[in-house]
Amino acid sequence: MPRKHLPEEPESHDRWLMSYADFITLLFAFFVVMYAISQVNESKHRVLSDSLVQAFQNPSRLPDAESPTNSPRSILGQEHGGIIGPAPGSPEDEAAIRAMMARMRELGAELSTMLDPLVKEGLVRVSETRQGLVIEINASVLFRSGQSALEPAATKTLAEVARVLARTRGAIAVEGHTDDVPISTPAFASNWELSASRAATVVRLFVETGIAAPRLTAIGHADNQPVEPGDTTEARARNRRVAVIIQAESEPGQIPLPRPATAAPPGGVPRK
Repeated sequence: MPRKHLPEEPESHDRWLMSYADFITLLFAFFVVMYAISQVNESKHRVLSDSLVQAFQNPSRLPDAESPTNSPRSILGQEHGGIIGPAPGSPEDEAAIRAMMARMRELGAELSTMLDPLVKEGLVRVSETRQGLVIEINASVLFRSGQSALEPAATKTLAEVARVLARTRGAIAVEGHTDDVPISTPAFASNWELSASRAATVVRLFVETGIAAPRLTAIGHADNQPVEPGDTTEARARNRRVAVIIQAESEPGQIPLPRPATAAPPGGVPRK
């Protein structure tokens, strides 16, 4: 008998959907498992971040077991992290933070006593911030209007401050600030040049007095970080200043992060 030929079933063009659905299901299950077992370790994340910053800022110097960056770095106990060191929250870490805070407070008390006459006049302010110890000096104490050369009395005062800071090891940033009144002279085309030159003048004096140059950074902000908004005489007087920031246990030569404009030395003085 002749064999019957069954009609061929038409080819299905949707067969790939089965494999695709299986793949998506497995992929979803994989990510669910990965999410379930994942746990963000803040201390390790901070260690990685510090390592990358250090490597990009100074590629020839990678962290090692004896590097100063391996000690806990703290900003008055509010922020810390290290390449190698006790885990955050450990007794050793807490003791290191307390010792660091004590050293910064002792330094602040010594500088406050040294600058007491200017502090009482409202021309200098010594304060503790998240970045470390900040000495804010009204520009009228240091410079003549529109100039970046230090006054003789200011040179003597800053030299005394530098001799104290030379005994520390934290990075030091000197920031120059002006008011919002534009300046255009043969020496300074704008407030940018004026603020940067004033910061560099203070840094140069610090180096000549004995502070290691790699610890220092000169920064000019012009009028972009006012501590008191407004165009009044008093506001502009408060905004004209030089800030010396001593970081707690920071890597020498590391560029400090910009400091939020949260504090200002009071006092009304002539412009620039």
